[in-house]
Amino acid sequence: MSQPRIDPLRCWAEVDLEALRHNATVCGRIAGPACELMAIVKADAYGHGLERVVEALADSVPWFGVANLAEARRAERAAAAMDRRPSILVLSTCLPDEREHVVAGGFAASISTAEELDDYGEIAARRGETARLHLVVDTGMGRMGCLPEQCEFLRKRAQDLPGVRIEGVASHFPSADEDSVFTRQQIDQFRRLAMGGGECYVHLANSAGLLGFSREIDFAALARPGLAIYGISPLGGVGLDLRPALSLRSRVTLVRDLPAGHSISYGRTFVTPEPMRVATLGFGYGDGYPRHLSGTGAAVLIGGRRCPLLGRVTMDQVVVDVSMLPERIAPGDEAVLIGRQGDEEITAVELAERAGTIPWEILTGITSRVERLYRETPSSPQAGSSP
Repeated sequence: MSQPRIDPLRCWAEVDLEALRHNATVCGRIAGPACELMAIVKADAYGHGLERVVEALADSVPWFGVANLAEARRAERAAAAMDRRPSILVLSTCLPDEREHVVAGGFAASISTAEELDDYGEIAARRGETARLHLVVDTGMGRMGCLPEQCEFLRKRAQDLPGVRIEGVASHFPSADEDSVFTRQQIDQFRRLAMGGGECYVHLANSAGLLGFSREIDFAALARPGLAIYGISPLGGVGLDLRPALSLRSRVTLVRDLPAGHSISYGRTFVTPEPMRVATLGFGYGDGYPRHLSGTGAAVLIGGRRCPLLGRVTMDQVVVDVSMLPERIAPGDEAVLIGRQGDEEITAVELAERAGTIPWEILTGITSRVERLYRETPSSPQAGSSP
């Protein structure tokens, strides 16, 4: 039985579980009835909390994708708590010492080389079990996979290994959100390689591939949305039916009036040009709010209005300008870092653009110091409301 919370929250993330299920439905509709979904839950489900995301989606998707053995076990336990046994694919290359555990756990593994294939074959034969393998073909990503000309050789080699089953043939888009010409060439190459290799799952679509190239990849039997599951489109105006599942919030800790000519934060990069009312907030880069947002025009929402960030982001605190707010604010009032308040919204995409990074990094960078709170339906956040 969980213990009641004693300490008030200074910075927290709210995760809308119903939004996750809605996004899975949207992705499934785009993929089509002949294509199954693999929800990518690596990196603690993109910062949303692996166990709760798996529990929320256990009835919606038949597959989960993880980065390593530890994540596979966490996903399996979470699904078992919902009396479900989805297929779980370890997307990254498994270490030699992980392979036997992967086979014993009944997880699917990604392979690139004959050495891996032979090792899984030896493990399967010794254990009297089946090694479920997905042969990755490197069509341009460069980080793993066999070269295209090696694909058929490895397929035939697998046929000679009892206990080995090539369950899937996969590739990965390196630039589906940036280079449509190369992406279409990649799709054509992979189609020729993957089709005709027997009954198996053929898959290559990440979120950008699914949202932007669903017609071109209609031959695929599996799609692997990650960012889209969490309600963010990597393609700008495409995927507007998606709902962001996470909002990031904090509290005002201090409100002060500063004179003109007063410096704020490390390096004195901001000096008040006139008397200003400023608020100190209880979050910083120690919570995952990027230091690179300093001096970029970033803002937070307080009272439904944008309040500009002043000076540098520090580990535990930031300072914002609240001079323009029509009503006086006080310590304990709510500030929104990512999400909606009133008619205003700050998205993870906006923060990423200002910080010179990508929304994946914004979400996965939210640290364990930030407590995750889960709800089933969207709410209308109000300034000063309690989580």
